[in-house]
Amino acid sequence: MKTKGSSRELSHVDSGGRIRMVDVSEKASTVREARAEGEIRMSGAAVRAIRTGAVKKGDPLQAARLAGVMAAKRTADLIPLCHPLAVTSVEVELTPRRWGYTITARVRTTGPTGVEMEALTAVSVAALTVYDMLKAVDRTMVIGGIRVTAKSGGKSGDWRA
Repeated sequence: MKTKGSSRELSHVDSGGRIRMVDVSEKASTVREARAEGEIRMSGAAVRAIRTGAVKKGDPLQAARLAGVMAAKRTADLIPLCHPLAVTSVEVELTPRRWGYTITARVRTTGPTGVEMEALTAVSVAALTVYDMLKAVDRTMVIGGIRVTAKSGGKSGDWRA
């Protein structure tokens, strides 16, 4: 099976059209890194609650960082065809913006496959954690723009958005 408009075959589909986990046992282990980014937009009241330390559940930024790290380490438990990887480093940062926060994650490993899914999962769960901790203040928050912004290592080499 081929992707639409591409000559590359889908690696998670066998010749019979059945979903399968890709065999990476023959791939070289290399240092691999991926970066992902997303955002959470919120009301002025929610922004003020975070920045003045008035969130009753605690510091949502610290909770989001921890949740992002934990999520990156558990990505294979959440995404059916992801390989479990020995993640060697995870960094999650929340950068203040007028409208909320930009969330970035950097994930590293030494292994036979990349960590793009781990970086995306870290950003997603960090954003969901902020939402959970602020939903009493603002139920209209919007999470979005989640994407891979860079990757390095492996056969396909380096890439930046």
